[in-house]
Amino acid sequence: MSASQTTDVPTLLVKIFGKDRPGITAGLFDTLAAYSVDVVDIEQVVTRGRIVLCALVTEPPRGLEGHLRATVHSWAESMKLQAEIISGIGDNRPRGLGRSLVTVLGHPLTSEAAASIAARITDAGGNIDRIFRLAKYPVTAVEFAVSGVETEPLRTALVTESARLGVDVAVVAAGLHRRAQRLVVMDVDSTLIQDEVIELFAAHAGCEDKVADVTSAAMRGELDFEQSLHARVALLEGLDASVVDKVRSEVRLTPGARTLIRTLKRLGYQVGVVSGGFTQVTDDLKERLGLDFAHANTLEIVDGKLTGRVTGEIVDRPGKARLLRRFAAEAGVPLSQTVAIGDGANDLDMLNAAGLGVAFNAKPVVREAAHTAVNVPFLDTVLYLLGITREEVEAADTIDLA
Repeated sequence: MSASQTTDVPTLLVKIFGKDRPGITAGLFDTLAAYSVDVVDIEQVVTRGRIVLCALVTEPPRGLEGHLRATVHSWAESMKLQAEIISGIGDNRPRGLGRSLVTVLGHPLTSEAAASIAARITDAGGNIDRIFRLAKYPVTAVEFAVSGVETEPLRTALVTESARLGVDVAVVAAGLHRRAQRLVVMDVDSTLIQDEVIELFAAHAGCEDKVADVTSAAMRGELDFEQSLHARVALLEGLDASVVDKVRSEVRLTPGARTLIRTLKRLGYQVGVVSGGFTQVTDDLKERLGLDFAHANTLEIVDGKLTGRVTGEIVDRPGKARLLRRFAAEAGVPLSQTVAIGDGANDLDMLNAAGLGVAFNAKPVVREAAHTAVNVPFLDTVLYLLGITREEVEAADTIDLA
């Protein structure tokens, strides 16, 4: 009997719960098989060693329902389980239009936060069809499958609530594209790495304060990015090129960066970086981390000295978005399947152009404009926003890329 044929026929919901052990699922269906019932739906959850197994099946032939009920209860008792059997009509009620996946990251995830997120989903007209834990460390990550409301209004409803509760929430449309091949592109300074590369160079030139003054002027809107870049790089004039190797050795990856990239690569994703910093560092990161794409500004070096100038096209805010599109075209990935990660206003165009824009420990203006925000110091938590579980992260570590 097909699913469409179960709309108006009598059905039985068989619920089994108790201490989990191997063989329970097989045992239940072996028991039901004797009564020639068809399976309409199955749901099974195991939490802390306790199983809840639900089987929605068609009614057995006339006169056998009582015998089925007695047999299931007897089998459950023999397994030291409890059973409940509820009569009804047809399948589960149809899910409403609109399918979204809501990922919640908490450090910790409090019951207040879980209650409030669930309430906002309901207030927005959504129904929670399923909840699944993606990870328990370094953060608690859970995923809600929601139907009955479109993705954008649901995202809007949850953004304000998440900020109030101190949790991170990502809302994406559900569908096969969730596991399709993707391209992930990251900013570098204060995203992939903990440092600002220009400040590392400035420390060797003894001009940290002057560089900081220019940066502050740019943040006040007195200089645009290109003006501030030229002004800061000019302060490095005459610095010996040997400093490049020293700066490379001083760069500190953000916690979770290696795990993020390693897992994405082993799962078939392509990964790139775009930076308002310098190729002298990003090229090294590309080689060390096995990145597919990398683009940044280039410090001009003549006769073994920094000239205080950059060469080539400037990578600024619009430039980062252009590079995202270029990488996507080269990777053969639709823009809707791209993920961009960044922390500053310079990343906003890129975050908005991507299918999913993630603000990572970002300024408030960036958090408000991005699709979602991550406010814990672990870059690999972005994996959970893509529906990748901690178990899959650990399993990916066993894959030999060679």
